[in-house]
Amino acid sequence: MSKIWGATTTTDQVLDGVDISGKRVLITGVSAGLGVETARSLASHGAHVVGAVRNIAKAKGATQSVLADAKGSGGLELIELDLTSLASVRRCADQLLAKGEQFDLVIANAGIMACPFGKTVDGFEMQFGTNHLGHFVLVNRIASLMKSGSRLVNLSSAGHRYSDVNLDDPNFEHTPYTEFEAYGRSKTANILFAVEFDRRHQQHGIRATAVHPGGIRTELTRHMDEAALQKRVDEVNVQNKAAGQPLFQWKTVEQGAATTVWAAVVADADAVGGRYCEDCHVAEVVRQESGLMSAGVRPYALDAERAKALWAISEEMVGERF
Repeated sequence: MSKIWGATTTTDQVLDGVDISGKRVLITGVSAGLGVETARSLASHGAHVVGAVRNIAKAKGATQSVLADAKGSGGLELIELDLTSLASVRRCADQLLAKGEQFDLVIANAGIMACPFGKTVDGFEMQFGTNHLGHFVLVNRIASLMKSGSRLVNLSSAGHRYSDVNLDDPNFEHTPYTEFEAYGRSKTANILFAVEFDRRHQQHGIRATAVHPGGIRTELTRHMDEAALQKRVDEVNVQNKAAGQPLFQWKTVEQGAATTVWAAVVADADAVGGRYCEDCHVAEVVRQESGLMSAGVRPYALDAERAKALWAISEEMVGERF
């Protein structure tokens, strides 16, 4: 009998009976929240996880559950990666390339949300630079390590509905900055990057997808106090109610990471390739009149020409062609 999964499905339910012994997985951001749970669930089913993190000491403390639950060939090693610095991103990629060990999965999980205006070391708007450009350089630099049959999973968000990418002003040099417009741009970029990466690599048996984990109380919300967070939830619910959509509900970390591991391990590659997934299924395309944070993906986030244009401007910004 086929399994039916949804918003409340957990990582362990998705991976029930699944043996991924010998699989090698690169995950960014395994020092908290979704990254730790994603690593734990995969290692507990035999995968060897390479966790790329900014703070090695913090990650060692946060990933004790990964080591405790690892089974068979499952395990964890850590490598330093600061997505706000392209020099750090390139060092990380160089170290992985020097080792030459291939990956079955690459999960671009790390990210920031709704922070005050700031710039990365290289002068990019902080959210776009961290969430998109850092991963853009890392993944493309190590693409040669992704074997045929491997997958890239980009962590996006329903927050992509806040904004399309702005290819004319990606760093907010000429437009007013708002925390959630910037977040929306970066999350749309995560989807578009998956769309174009999938187009470029599927002929070699490598697929890419983007996922929305759902709303989870993790360190991602650290830039918002409780009142601001509740105000945002209330605004979302007003819009969802008006659109006839279900009201927003928080997920557990185990439920939030489920779509990532589903898209990475269980889902059919052709079904998720170049698509956006949520609640352990491929999301439907929705129009502007739908609720802000309800189900579905905006058309602009899957637009193939938009994806190619973002790739080109991203190469120009980082000074590197892939």
